Amino acid sequence: MKIVGFVGMPGSGKSVAADVAREMKIPVVVMGDVIREEATRKGLEPTDKNLGNVGNDLRNKEGPDAIAARCLAKIRETEAPVVVVEGIRSKAEVDLFRKSSNGFQLIEVSVPDEFRLERIRSRGRSDDANEFDLAEAVASRDARELGWGMGEAIRAADLRIENSGSVEEFEAKVREVLEGRG
Repeated sequence: MKIVGFVGMPGSGKSVAADVAREMKIPVVVMGDVIREEATRKGLEPTDKNLGNVGNDLRNKEGPDAIAARCLAKIRETEAPVVVVEGIRSKAEVDLFRKSSNGFQLIEVSVPDEFRLERIRSRGRSDDANEFDLAEAVASRDARELGWGMGEAIRAADLRIENSGSVEEFEAKVREVLEGRG
């Protein structure tokens, strides 16, 4: 089985890339869903703070690739020749996917910060900050995710897709890359 992973800072467009994969009938495993499931199991609201703490706890207790290991169990349940993983956060996760897959491709979704802020503001997810100063909240989240090793994961990418144009342009780029898999 081949795995295509998407990595990028919050608001870069990873979820849009995953939506394109779903439209193409490629199964998608969202790493953040593993954390949301664990938060729900613990009876926690899915706020940014709670999800960050749950992610930290899982990594501290089960190792830096804990989320990826849980995702691999979900990936193995599929019979598809290609599976997309959305939301890789660390080099340890990249290494586990590379070791566990018959061909792993890591794709960075890159976007200027000013676009990220606007996208985060408009998407309305429960784990996005509601604070008055969104820029400060995003900077805090960025620092947490970079602390998990996101910068190293981004540097390990095999391919970079720039997402500073229209949604349609980005979707076309993702489709082109995914059509080359399988």
